[in-house]
Amino acid sequence: MGEARAKVLDHELGIRTVGDLLAHYPFRYIDRTRYYMIGEIRETSDLSYVQFRARITGISVAGEGRKQRFTAYAQDATGAAELVWFQGVKWIEKKVEVGREYIVFGRPSFYRGELQMAHPELETVEQALSRKSESGMQGIYPMTEKLANVLSVKAMYKVVCDAWKLADGHIPDPLPDSLIQQYHLISLRDALHNIHFPQSQALLLAAQNRLKFDELLGVQLNIQQHRTDRMSKSNGFLFPKVGDAFNTFYNEKLPFPLTGAQKRVIKEIRQDTVTGYQMNRLLQGDVGSGKTMVALMSMLLAVDNGFQATMMAPTEILARQHFANFRRMLEGMNVKCAILTGSSKAKERHEALEGIASGEIDILIGTHALIEERVKFQNLGFVVIDEQHRFGVEQRARLWTKNAQPPHILVMTATPIPRTLAMTLYGDLDVSVIDELPPGRRPIRTVRYTDAARLRLFGFMRQEIKKGRQVYVVYPLIKESETMDYKDLTDGYESISRDFPLPEYVTTICHGKMKPQDKEESMRQFKSGEADIMVATSVIEVGVDVPNATVMVIESAERFGLSQLHQLRGRVGRGGEQSYCILMSGEKLSRESRARLDAMCQTNDGFQLAELDLKLRGAGDINGTQQSGEAFDLKIANPTLDQEILSATREAAIAILEQDPHLMLPEHRGLEYLKRKHSGREEIDFSRIS
Repeated sequence: MGEARAKVLDHELGIRTVGDLLAHYPFRYIDRTRYYMIGEIRETSDLSYVQFRARITGISVAGEGRKQRFTAYAQDATGAAELVWFQGVKWIEKKVEVGREYIVFGRPSFYRGELQMAHPELETVEQALSRKSESGMQGIYPMTEKLANVLSVKAMYKVVCDAWKLADGHIPDPLPDSLIQQYHLISLRDALHNIHFPQSQALLLAAQNRLKFDELLGVQLNIQQHRTDRMSKSNGFLFPKVGDAFNTFYNEKLPFPLTGAQKRVIKEIRQDTVTGYQMNRLLQGDVGSGKTMVALMSMLLAVDNGFQATMMAPTEILARQHFANFRRMLEGMNVKCAILTGSSKAKERHEALEGIASGEIDILIGTHALIEERVKFQNLGFVVIDEQHRFGVEQRARLWTKNAQPPHILVMTATPIPRTLAMTLYGDLDVSVIDELPPGRRPIRTVRYTDAARLRLFGFMRQEIKKGRQVYVVYPLIKESETMDYKDLTDGYESISRDFPLPEYVTTICHGKMKPQDKEESMRQFKSGEADIMVATSVIEVGVDVPNATVMVIESAERFGLSQLHQLRGRVGRGGEQSYCILMSGEKLSRESRARLDAMCQTNDGFQLAELDLKLRGAGDINGTQQSGEAFDLKIANPTLDQEILSATREAAIAILEQDPHLMLPEHRGLEYLKRKHSGREEIDFSRIS
């Protein structure tokens, strides 16, 4: 390969060595043994690449200089096609011979119903018959636009063929023979050969399974070693007793009986806190399932054992709601709560900082202000992170540094982000699920409408308001964007005010750029029932609890992620009345947007939505800070689609580390390489931070 091409390959795909190139796997395969007739290739065929045998009946050259275009006219017994080149015209003009038969391979397109191909590969029939290909299935490799300008599909394939000739016979296998036999794997050499040049569908599948196994085993060795290290250190705070705070609250203060699921989760947390090991638990429960009550009772366990507890919420609205609810429920008890947010006034801030430093305050509720340097706890033993998908990984990690000894961690979410769900699949988090809703809750009905149904929507909103209900209307933007055609909040507020002109319909507005006091007043009006409609941005995604609200309208719903849509939907359905979520979207949607909105209409289950989100967005960087996208240099494995292999590698990693915790045995030298390859690049071990 020439220096110029090599530089582009390095810059665009990070490929510098033969090994890098052989680890760049095809994402699709073309059966080069299949020949189409031109008449078979139609616009509706949905074929990415095709090849056919045809005779060149004529040529033409148009334009001059760089705008020159060469066209060859090809024909077989069933139809005709135009083959067009915009580059290398002089070279192709010498190569194409009128009256001769060629094998044509390329990407089909259509102009006025006629088949065209831009820059196809051409071989004479004689060349095609004499060519000995590596395989009848030719790999199509991931490319960037810049790389495609210097390397054609065929050229990339040839480069891989050349690399294979250099590498074959020099490919050590990182897995010990015992592991290969135990899990019925093919060798790494055979896997690499059959991923690039599949000799059959069965061998392609065996190659994919082996390469996925290696990737996931590398990740598992990291995850399980971190977990083993954490569990081997008796550095968790002990909560041996259930004392006055917990018992008084349970017996006298509970506003409603706990569900069976809530009792089960509290028991799991209680068991974690008497082992002597530090807890790292994910609490998954749908919106309104009672996660906050579990969190409060868990924090009371910490208080009973002489420790402080804290809860970090993503918004001031939610933090203040938790604070107000906790203070009300704990009234008359010897448990002191405080709040700390970015906009806390001087007196409130001073009382919170002094109180937690002295140990006078037992439970501190706050926003990301909790992770500031000046926040010093006397004895922090239990941390709750609410709606954890709203925090960055580093933000969550910094709560660990508030004690020399790490506190117990409980993270709560209604819809896990892909990173957290992937951690769950990989087994680094203990998971609790609240799978019961409190009695009387009805499933929310979700539908998708377009602008054509807007009058129908307004009629439905009026109908619900006349019943005494309230309505949310959520927009993705505050002011209109010139680059994005999404409904904007200020225009929507004016439109709704015009469409609801009757005096009894009061509309209020809420968004993140309002002054805190104005935002609080808007929230107060809506909570008290003075306002019928709240027009808002996703600032109300968490922390707003108005049981009388039964309709959630989400404008430009395709603009929101699945997690946000599910959270917004959870703002309604909090009372006993039937509630509705209406997703307003444009007519034209991308495949991914349509999949998200369809899923919202089909299920209220947060885990199902999170699994779809994982498939759509990728797992995220579990050992690093990336929240979604490709993880750990995983080139071929998919954590949701490959759960059988995932389970096998987890089992294998646990067994290997039990025998050889630091991979020091000679036969595990290759495993150390796999582990290092998938270890991440962060100095902090973020894999412990859910």
